[in-house]
Amino acid sequence: MSANPLKPGQLAGKTAFVTGSSRGIGADTAQYLAEAGARVAINYRDKEARAEKVAAGIRDNGGDAITVGADLTDYSTITALRDTLDKEFGGLDILVLNASGGMEAGKGEDYAMTLNRDAQVNALTTLRPLLHAGSRVVFVTSHQAHYIRTVDTMPEYLPVALSKRAGEDALRELIPSLAADGIDFVVVSGDMIEGTVTATLLDRANPGAIDARKEAVGKLYNVSEFAAEIVLAAVEPVPADNTRLVGDVSYFEK
Repeated sequence: MSANPLKPGQLAGKTAFVTGSSRGIGADTAQYLAEAGARVAINYRDKEARAEKVAAGIRDNGGDAITVGADLTDYSTITALRDTLDKEFGGLDILVLNASGGMEAGKGEDYAMTLNRDAQVNALTTLRPLLHAGSRVVFVTSHQAHYIRTVDTMPEYLPVALSKRAGEDALRELIPSLAADGIDFVVVSGDMIEGTVTATLLDRANPGAIDARKEAVGKLYNVSEFAAEIVLAAVEPVPADNTRLVGDVSYFEK
């Protein structure tokens, strides 16, 4: 992992839940938050052993972590998840909506929209009673999705990009009511991230796509580097447009 941008003890007494945190960006994000002193909940859909390994690593490093199984598209599990977090944490200071997908095989044509839009809104709505004045919600997305209305993306990624942008728009509609309760909201957007499942699937569907992307923009962040930006978004002042753009975006803002 890259160096943690947060200081030890910076989040002491805080609680955090990161969706899709049994591996990749979510796992590194949870580890950074825990290293800074937060009590964290590691979320998995069906890979419990992998989530337990992440949590064990946090505890071995002196942190505090639990694991919580939930499929964002199965709303009953999100309700159960809320009850568990309420019992274990009593509330949430940081909610990172990291889980996404849409390129998996055999999931159906509407899966991307179901996961990346509908399930994100439901997760925030269901978990909202745990949030309070001073809490922060972070939604993780990609430049390919954030800029999809003005910049074309690879055909293989289009369903994901459209659904994640739809999810971002739907969540942004909640900003006024969140702000009324003193709850912050910020979108973190980055380019394709090397080492993620999405990048692997995309490169499999379109060989050379990631190398071409790297050549076009000069640098792609890796998993731990992008996770570092997510945790900074969880603590730094929220930008005026509620958006933290990671890396060079000149390709998208021509």
